[in-house]
Amino acid sequence: MIQRFGSGKRMSEAVVHNGTVYLAGQVAGDLTQNVEGQTQQVLASIDRLLAETGSDRTKVLRAEIFLADIKDFDEMNLAWDGWVPTDATPARATVQASLYRPEVLVEIVVTAAL
Repeated sequence: MIQRFGSGKRMSEAVVHNGTVYLAGQVAGDLTQNVEGQTQQVLASIDRLLAETGSDRTKVLRAEIFLADIKDFDEMNLAWDGWVPTDATPARATVQASLYRPEVLVEIVVTAAL
């Protein structure tokens, strides 16, 4: 069975299949914030979606982080390090990418277990 959450015309915010939660890329709502502030917002959105699907941050298997500028790596990690459980760190990749709007500084995609 496939469950979809927050489905719209173009995408779903989350999809659950075979005990795995796939989240769409999350970006901040307030794009006036710096990278740390945007990352905090993104992580809060991830927490909300994981809870909605029946999962949580301790079950994140993989995270893909896209930064508009890789120079912001350390600033992004200020928020990430305060959020990620030290005994349940996921596999992770962080890359620089051209994001869909210049004000978007970070986008995060996660895959989690139920």
